[in-house]
Amino acid sequence: MYKFYFNRVKNRYELNELVRMFLPSSAYEIVDEEIDSHEPDSKLIRIPDDIDDKNQAKRYIFNLLKEHTGLKPDWGILTGVRPVKLAGEIIKKTNSIQRTKEILMNEYYTTEAKADLILKTWENQQRVITDLDKKAVAIYIGIPFCPTRCIYCSFPSNQANEATIKDYLKALYKEIEYVSRELLNKGWYPESLYIGGGTPTILSDTDLKELIELLLKSIDTSKLKEFTVEAGRPDTITYDKLKIIKDFGVGRICINPQSMKEDTLKRIGRNHKPSDIIQAFKIAEKVGFDVINADLIAGLPGESPMDFIDSLRGIIRLRPENITVHTLAVKRASKLKEENEEYSYNKGNKVRTMLDNGSDLLDDSGYRPYYLYRQKQMAGNFENVGYSLPAKECLFNIRTIEDNQTIVALGAGGISKVWYPEENRIKRIPNVSNYEIYIERIDDMIERKRDGIFAIEEDV
Repeated sequence: MYKFYFNRVKNRYELNELVRMFLPSSAYEIVDEEIDSHEPDSKLIRIPDDIDDKNQAKRYIFNLLKEHTGLKPDWGILTGVRPVKLAGEIIKKTNSIQRTKEILMNEYYTTEAKADLILKTWENQQRVITDLDKKAVAIYIGIPFCPTRCIYCSFPSNQANEATIKDYLKALYKEIEYVSRELLNKGWYPESLYIGGGTPTILSDTDLKELIELLLKSIDTSKLKEFTVEAGRPDTITYDKLKIIKDFGVGRICINPQSMKEDTLKRIGRNHKPSDIIQAFKIAEKVGFDVINADLIAGLPGESPMDFIDSLRGIIRLRPENITVHTLAVKRASKLKEENEEYSYNKGNKVRTMLDNGSDLLDDSGYRPYYLYRQKQMAGNFENVGYSLPAKECLFNIRTIEDNQTIVALGAGGISKVWYPEENRIKRIPNVSNYEIYIERIDDMIERKRDGIFAIEEDV
C-alpha cells in the first residue's frame, strides 16, 4: 500500500489524478499528515521540502512511480482535460511548434506520439477557428433521456414516461424564453446551436418539432454558422424525425453506434443492432445532411483490439464526415464500476492498441484529428479524439473543448461557461443534472443564469 503526503503543493487534486495513472485505487491512499507507517509492505511518499511548484511535484511523483511500477503513462504528467489548449498557449509563447513538442515531451513527459497528436489537432483547428466576435456565443440544449441506460453510464436522468417528458419540456421552454430575452438585451447571438443529450430523438415527432420551432422563433439565428442535433441511438431514428430536423435547417447530426458488434451492444445495454445503424445512415442519406458524426468507444467490455478495428472499418464504409473515437470512461455510479472497480485501470494496453491502430486507419482513410479532450475514469487514462474529413469539422466541439467562447447551456445537466478572453478565464454556471430536480427548480436555474451570466457588466 502506497501512502502519499502532498505537504507543500496546493493543488492536490492534480497529483491524485497523476497517481491514478500508475496505481489502482485499492493500492494507495492520500494522507492529510505525515505519519510513520508501521504497516507491512506500506510505503510513505512525500514531496521534498525544496519542491513547491505543481509541475515539479508532478515530475517528482511521476519519476518515483515510474521507478516503482515500471510504467510510463503516455500522457506524462498531463492531467488536465484540454492538452491542445495548453499546447496553443506554449506555441504563443515560443512561436515554435518544434519547441512546443520538445516542451511537451521533456517537461510534461508525454510520448512523442501524444505530442504529435496534440500538435496535429492544434494545426487542424487553426484552419477552422477565425477571429471570434465577442458577441457570438454557443447555445447548448440538453435532452436528458435515453431508451436504456448503458452499463458504463451514471447519468441520473435516463428513462421517463411521456408525461414526465412533457413536464421537462415545459420547464425547458421557460428557460429558453428567458435566455432568448437576455441574449437580445445583451446583443449576443449564437454562432452555433447544439441539441444534445441523452438522446434528443427519443422525443415524439410533435415534441421534437415544437422544441426546434420554439428555439428558432425565440432566438435570432441570422448569423448561425452551425446547427447540430445529436440523433444518437439508431433505434430512435426515423425518416419523419430526421425530415423534421432537416426542414428546420439542421445541417449536422450525430448517429452513435458505439460498436458494430451485436454481442457488445447487448452487453452494454443498447437495444439496437448493427443493421439498425446501417439503416439509420441510409435514412440520413435520403434526407440529406451536410455532416454526419458517428461515435465509437474503445475499451468496451469483451471487445478485443480487432473487434474495435472491425467496427471502425464498418463505420468508415458508411463514410460519415466526422468520426469521434471515445476511450471508455467508467462513471463512478455506473453498473460496470460496481461489477469491476478497477476496470479502467486494467484495460490500458488493449485500449492503447485500439487507439493506435484506429488512428492509423483513420489517417489512411482521409480523416484528421480536429478536437481532443480527456476526462476522469478513462480506460488506460487515454483520450477522446474527434476526426473529420477536410472542411467538415464541428465548430461547436472546438469552441467548447478549447474554452474560447461563452457557452449558454440550457436543460438538465447543462453547464454554462462565461469566457473572459483578457484573463484567459472561464466561469462555470451549472444547472442541476437530475431532470426531476431541474423541473422543480427551474426558477433557480434561471436565477443562476441571471446572476452568473447576464448580470455581468463586461462583455464576453
